[in-house]
Amino acid sequence: MTAIPHPAPARRSGPLLPFSGWLHRHPRVRLALVLALPVISLGVVYFGSLVVLLVNAFWSKDPFTSQVVREFTLENFVQIATTEVYRVVTVRTVGMAAAVTLTCAIVAFPIAYYMARIASPRTRGLLAVGVLMPLWASYLIKAYTWRLILSEDGVLNWLLAPLGLTGPGLTGMIPVWITFVYLWLPYMILPVYAGIERIPGSLLEASSDLGGRSGTTFRRVILPLALPAVVAGSIFTFSLTLGDYIVPNVVSNVQFIGNVIQVNQAQNLPLAAAYSMVPLAIMVVYLLVARRLHAFEAL
Repeated sequence: MTAIPHPAPARRSGPLLPFSGWLHRHPRVRLALVLALPVISLGVVYFGSLVVLLVNAFWSKDPFTSQVVREFTLENFVQIATTEVYRVVTVRTVGMAAAVTLTCAIVAFPIAYYMARIASPRTRGLLAVGVLMPLWASYLIKAYTWRLILSEDGVLNWLLAPLGLTGPGLTGMIPVWITFVYLWLPYMILPVYAGIERIPGSLLEASSDLGGRSGTTFRRVILPLALPAVVAGSIFTFSLTLGDYIVPNVVSNVQFIGNVIQVNQAQNLPLAAAYSMVPLAIMVVYLLVARRLHAFEAL
């Protein structure tokens, strides 16, 4: 039986064929074309809005007409630097962000270590679901839930009443701190878990073979290697606390940077824009420090 010859495949031709061949030989150009649209969109939407915010910060508001005067001035920044209330609110907000970050790190580390080094695969999966599950609920629902828990007739006071104790209520810094820690804790656990999981087990075995006890191994091996992951998680907890204004309104009566900006937005937009530069500047410094500590490599 004679084999039937198959026809040779037709060669593709067209005006774009040389261009596609050139793209095939230049993968970097191909990648740039693929990322061009999202990068341009990000630049226009995100960085464009920041530029508009920065420009507004150097304008002022006419006290008589309440109109925005579009002339360059440093009046807003001078007012922020010389007015005590802005300094107090800034220090309070940064202090709360630092306290929440430190608390999340202390609580997250043992949980992440247990998940990465001790728990069985099944238990690790259940813990991962337990850590992620709060993220599935609405942010507002979680905030108002803590308002119900911490209120005068809430669950916390009901549990503490037999002991003759009362909860913090809905005033002061403590309810804000508790709510923030609950909200942002998963953002710390996950990076720390990933960082501890990447530590080679051979290093821990070597420390044990050299006579290192558990505390020594933790201080000299685990903690230094997991520190970039902790700093990476702190970027989320610190920045999210720094810019939040909903939780203070829901669970307390204390004012933070976001609350002051929200009020000034309706009364004095240029001043609100100038005050918005404060958390941005703080986060720039924080990110530079985090970069020095190799936090971005742990993300």
